[in-house]
Amino acid sequence: MDRGNSISICRRHCSHTGSTHRRTPRLALAAFAFASLAACADETEPATELCPSGHSGKSDLPVAATASAGGTTYYVRADGGDARQCNGRVDAAYSGSGAADGCAWNNPAIALPASGPARIAGGDTLMIGAGTYEIGDGGPMQSIPSGPSRANPTRLLGKPGATPKLVGIAGTHRVLNLDGSSNVEIGNLEVTDNSDCVYKHPDPAAACAGSMPWARVGLYARASSNVWLHDLDIHGLAARGINAGGLRDWTVERVKLNRNGTAGWDGNIGDGGSNSGRIVLREVEIAWNGCGERVATGAPWACWAQQTGGYGDGLGTTDTGGQWLIQDAFVHHNTSDGLDLRYMDGADATRVTLRRIHAVANAGNQVKVKGNSLIENSVLVGNCSYFKHKFFMTDRDLCRADGSTLQLVMTGHDTAIVRHNTISGEGAVQIGHSEGNPTDRIQVRNNLVIGSPYYLRPDNLTAFSGGRTWAITSYAGNIAWHVRDCPGDTVCDQNPHLANMTLAAFDAQPLAGSPASGKAGAVPCGKAPIR
Repeated sequence: MDRGNSISICRRHCSHTGSTHRRTPRLALAAFAFASLAACADETEPATELCPSGHSGKSDLPVAATASAGGTTYYVRADGGDARQCNGRVDAAYSGSGAADGCAWNNPAIALPASGPARIAGGDTLMIGAGTYEIGDGGPMQSIPSGPSRANPTRLLGKPGATPKLVGIAGTHRVLNLDGSSNVEIGNLEVTDNSDCVYKHPDPAAACAGSMPWARVGLYARASSNVWLHDLDIHGLAARGINAGGLRDWTVERVKLNRNGTAGWDGNIGDGGSNSGRIVLREVEIAWNGCGERVATGAPWACWAQQTGGYGDGLGTTDTGGQWLIQDAFVHHNTSDGLDLRYMDGADATRVTLRRIHAVANAGNQVKVKGNSLIENSVLVGNCSYFKHKFFMTDRDLCRADGSTLQLVMTGHDTAIVRHNTISGEGAVQIGHSEGNPTDRIQVRNNLVIGSPYYLRPDNLTAFSGGRTWAITSYAGNIAWHVRDCPGDTVCDQNPHLANMTLAAFDAQPLAGSPASGKAGAVPCGKAPIR
């Protein structure tokens, strides 16, 4: 589906008065339609927060500010020269003779060598032309120099019209390095390695060996602020797509984190991993993490999880603060939780907003959130047994933490709002809740909940909600079908008539005459492909 057409379908429900939209380069490899997940439900509260663009809602979080860099632009191209042959300041091939010529370098690592001084400075731009560039011979690139200000970032960009490929080799720890880097923009790149292997996999046939052309992490960041990542395809790394913590004010847009061997985004960097400020992810796909990737075909393989020493979260953090917004995200087929925000610190200023999330077939919880939260206009499908008898997954890896499709964890004085979502699954409960005290509030409004036989006890239906929280929970305007309980004023005796209510092929689109139309659940404008 064309992204522009998808948005136009939904705009009839949204007011864009006064909004400003930036045109940014598309990642050629990102062929899935993010905006097709945008909800068309005719909401009245609050309408401006439901616009698919994600830039005009009054409670939205702004992207990291960028402006034209005031520094020098350096160039990389496949037919360039080395540091002795070219000065990197001209977008031209190396002539074949001469030294310090006005021509491009032949590898980004020349600008940021593993040892010695960087050849670019804060506020400069490194423009990378089409081609494949190996990173890691001699060690990882050094950290990108911090830009002098938020408005004048250091930029590492693929050339418009091209999607350069950075390929980690030699077991390098990281392909892109933002250790201590702030005021940085990275965009329009593919980041991967050149091996099928998975880091520390228990099967010798899948594990990495020193002679293989593999890399551990696609992008590493620590103590980093004011960063904009956009139009990136980070896939097939032996361990983590992104390993990042200690962040402040990061924006991530149109990024794919797929088929990375242990996790998509792992926030565990050791000490100093708590985040702060605004952490924004828009139009992202996070999928098949905890699986290796076949270089030749791009197919997932060797999927594993915690019972055999792996991990498998699509996105997970350690203890963290911050105001998180994740919007228009497709999170699927990760070997543990899809989005694991269980370790939010619960502070009054900490908050998670999840909007238009399509989470499906993750082996643990589809979404897990702690503290103040808003989950709205999302489709969460907890077919958590998807990986049964597949790859290296064990039965104990399936439907972990009771397999609750959505899990809320309270801390005291929190408010969790769950509204206008379509939720289905085979875990013990569809909306689970735990911890907290009577000062917490959980509001469950206008959701459509479809039950299934409980995976571990197929003779029992799953419950609408359940858990051991002390929070005061209220229900209003919900519709449910085939669930074990019917809380509050929930309507449980009307078939919602969705296009497909089986977990294996769930389609949340209401059919004509559905009692849920315009009343409960999320109404996706289209379906993202499940690959």
